[in-house]
Amino acid sequence: MGSLYIVATPIGNLEDITLRALRILKEADLIACEDTRHTAKLLARHGITTPRKSCHEFNEENRIPEFLRMLRGGKNIALVGDAGTPLVSDPGYKIVSACRNEGIPVVPIPGASAAVAALAASGLPSDCFFFAGFLPPRSVPRRRRLEELANIPATLIFFEAPHRLVESLKDMAMVLGSRRAALAREITKIHEEFLCGTLGEILDTLAARPEIRGEITLVIESAQGKDKGAGAPVFPVSIHEHLAEEVKKSGLSRNEALKSVALARGISRRDAYRLLQNEIDAAG
Repeated sequence: MGSLYIVATPIGNLEDITLRALRILKEADLIACEDTRHTAKLLARHGITTPRKSCHEFNEENRIPEFLRMLRGGKNIALVGDAGTPLVSDPGYKIVSACRNEGIPVVPIPGASAAVAALAASGLPSDCFFFAGFLPPRSVPRRRRLEELANIPATLIFFEAPHRLVESLKDMAMVLGSRRAALAREITKIHEEFLCGTLGEILDTLAARPEIRGEITLVIESAQGKDKGAGAPVFPVSIHEHLAEEVKKSGLSRNEALKSVALARGISRRDAYRLLQNEIDAAG
């Protein structure tokens, strides 16, 4: 019986691959690639001529019977993604699960991971973290998902597409508040960049740019980390003043900023609106 090797590949710099990974890629009978053309560049760099076959989200299930026959027959398969550690926001789970169900050995060949690399360089707590992958592309479900994650007692890690980044940061600032964060762009590549600060500060920096490109990883401190680092939250007694500060700081609309204010104060948006109206009525 053969083995399925889960081989981590570079996330940018082609030198970021282990000697063991190179040996497995050379010795395997087949390399299952998320994109054969993309993997071909890495293989050419290291003189590897092992046959390749595509295995992506649209054909993974159809590939399983073929791969299982090969593995049962004693052939070894190396599974790779386009970059980093396979199965982390990549296809491959179904194949690994099928192998485990049949008792076929699955061997991880560890290496680069954008999520872990960004966390390690972020300056945020790394003893406990939660990888959330990509958020929903639309604002309403994205905010709903952020609300689900808001109170997880761990540093949060996200991937995001550059064309959605500014809108996602607006939703993060609204739902998660003024948390410390680190944005890693193009890790290990020529234009590698880290932006560190609060979510609002990072949003201001990026919103001023005419274009954002590259692979993005966001690392955000937990609510508990925020409280520990800054002490008890400090905001104006007046919810009207608090709202004005939030609008100015975050650039959010008044309605969205009120949701952020409510979250910071630990009350519902309805209660925040009621308190705001009471202040306005009292002011006459």
